[in-house]
Amino acid sequence: MKLSVSSHELQNCLGNISGVIPSKSTLPILENFLLELSGEELTVTASDLEIFASVKMKVKGSEDGIIAIPAKRLMETIRALPETTILLSGDSGSNKIEMKTESGVYRVTGESSENYPSVPAFKEHEELQIDNETLRRLINKTAFAASTDELRPAMTGILFQIKPKEIRAVSTDGHRLVKFTNSAFSSKNIEKDIIIPAKALNLVVKCIEDTPGKISLNESQVKFNLGDITLVSRMIDEKYPNYESVLPLENDRKLVVDKNQLLSSVRRTALYASSTTHLVRFSLNKNSVAVSAEDIDFGSEAKETLKCEYTSEPMEIGFNSFYVMDILSHLDTDEAVFMLSSPSRAAIVKPAEQRAGEDLLMLVMPVRLNV
Repeated sequence: MKLSVSSHELQNCLGNISGVIPSKSTLPILENFLLELSGEELTVTASDLEIFASVKMKVKGSEDGIIAIPAKRLMETIRALPETTILLSGDSGSNKIEMKTESGVYRVTGESSENYPSVPAFKEHEELQIDNETLRRLINKTAFAASTDELRPAMTGILFQIKPKEIRAVSTDGHRLVKFTNSAFSSKNIEKDIIIPAKALNLVVKCIEDTPGKISLNESQVKFNLGDITLVSRMIDEKYPNYESVLPLENDRKLVVDKNQLLSSVRRTALYASSTTHLVRFSLNKNSVAVSAEDIDFGSEAKETLKCEYTSEPMEIGFNSFYVMDILSHLDTDEAVFMLSSPSRAAIVKPAEQRAGEDLLMLVMPVRLNV
């Protein structure tokens, strides 16, 4: 294999799919990119066996070939280079790879392409028609709340409920939950629930371009065609928790507060919170909320008071500061609305105004207060 390519273009290309590469794998070959040159087109593939992502780019090729190259070493090398032309050559017999620039030579040993897992055949059953902006918002508003606990596989994905006149995305990690509904969506042919790994969707949202993409489904996989990037992911074949049953119906205490002021206040006071619980306390009184935190072990504490709209009974409730910051960061409006019940019941958080055709609801569980 022999080719020349811009370091900047190659970095952008690899960056789109590098998130697939596992940091540690029982199958070392997966810690490599697979590079395949055919004429003037270079195809780079990354996989963790559950997700296969590939990107195509135009290069100046002089000798076709295919080889696997250590992903971390390649990414770090290119990231450290200035904008320059790289002459890359690889010997599939010895698996030796050489990269030359105007000022340097870099050599690394790759692996045989024969050891790299082949992309599974994808037989399309259905095509999901959804515009890029809708897909982007469905992912961005929910992916942050998905679980990372592999012992609860269903919750490591996002549940998509596809209905004739709406699409709903749901994520939860057991401490917080997001339900995001788009009622401007319509589907003539598909009505089903599917769970797609959040890892795959985080890659998808990174690769969404202005040009329309295509989403294909079969019984066990989903395929995203996004311009020069193709991503195939397995779907999670598990039963998603009955999230409707945990949504509180009697939260009648309403707090309306400036989102950015509260977010900034939680960020500052959280610096003084316990490193174990990350607890921040909301003390609610008529038209004011005091945000406070303390770390008894280190004798530190902080307290700020904000103006708000609140006319119910005084109340104190505690939250994990990271969860509150995450939720507030994903609201588009200037004001956030908290619907509360008691210090031990989940809080509902919504934007002050919903976008046309959308309904965003977030839930966060409280942390028990030691009064």
